[in-house]
Amino acid sequence: QVQLVESGGGLVQAGGSLRLSCAASGGTFSPYRMGWFRQAPGKERTIVASISWRNGDTYYADSVKGRFIISRDNAKNTVNLQMNSLKPEDTAVYYCAARVTATGSYVYWGQGTQVTVSS
Repeated sequence: QVQLVESGGGLVQAGGSLRLSCAASGGTFSPYRMGWFRQAPGKERTIVASISWRNGDTYYADSVKGRFIISRDNAKNTVNLQMNSLKPEDTAVYYCAARVTATGSYVYWGQGTQVTVSS
């Protein structure tokens, strides 16, 4: 059973940076795509960024374009999210997730890591 574990959350001032990491373990790991999602209090969980495990093709939500960078290390089974120029509205619990097929949903989820941006 695949397990995803996030790390790197914390408290940062507006304008600062954080780097989130997600490590996969528990068997053969070969996802189709990896994604980072976030959920703020009282709001729905939304996708932040995603990356193709095979070719590195990326997607970013409009709200983070130009500020966040998603990357992967296939050999280490990790995916990272570099977050720059953070804003208070980026405050949320961030989740790592894996999709195993081209058309399916994200089926593996981490437990989440809190990111808090103070103004």
